[in-house]
This record gives sequence, C-alpha cells and structure tokens, in this order.
Amino acid sequence: MPNTFKVITRDVCPASAGTPETLYTVQTGSTVIVLGLTLANVHNAQVTASVTIVSTTTQTSQTQNTTAHIIKDAAIPAGSTLSVLDGKIVLNVDDIVKIDCSVADKVSATMSYMEIT
Repeated sequence: MPNTFKVITRDVCPASAGTPETLYTVQTGSTVIVLGLTLANVHNAQVTASVTIVSTTTQTSQTQNTTAHIIKDAAIPAGSTLSVLDGKIVLNVDDIVKIDCSVADKVSATMSYMEIT
C-alpha cells in the first residue's frame, strides 16, 4: 500500500454561514490520516468556526460511527489562525471533513494528510 502525503486548501469557506461545507471526502480504496488542520480568519472581526467528521463506518457489529465535532464554535480573532488538531485522525472510505463558520466565506482552511491506497 503506497503512502502519499497531500494537502487540500480552501481560500474561503463556507459559502453560507450555518451550512457546513465539505473540505474533503475519502475516496474508495483509500484510508486517510489527517496530520494537521488549520483555520485562518480572513475577516476583519472575530468569527466562530466548527469542524465535523461525518462517518458511517461500522467499527464492530454493534457500533456505527456518526457525525462528531472536532471543534464546535471555536472563536478565532480577526487575522488569527487556529490549529484544530492535537493528534492524528484516521478517516475511512466516504468519511467527510466539513467546515462551518459564523460568517460566510471568512475562514481559510488547510488540511495536510497521508493517503494510504
């Protein structure tokens, strides 16, 4: 299984405040390890931002993943950057990373990850 380091960016997101925007969806045949995720406030005032993982992966015969917040309504001062992760997050096929912000198009996102195929 080859490992490939990658980065995905959004200059501004989400398109509509209160409607989380998809940053990344894990493709068929891949497992992803998120190594870093930063959000930069590009607005002239403080915003709040949230990051969620949407997962329906069944981990055991009794447990199925759901949507979980990585951060929720975290304050980001004007012109500042928030590093979202303390450690790594493993994502499986069809898992989705979504970003929301209190003001539309005022958060810039960068996610670095390793893709295992």
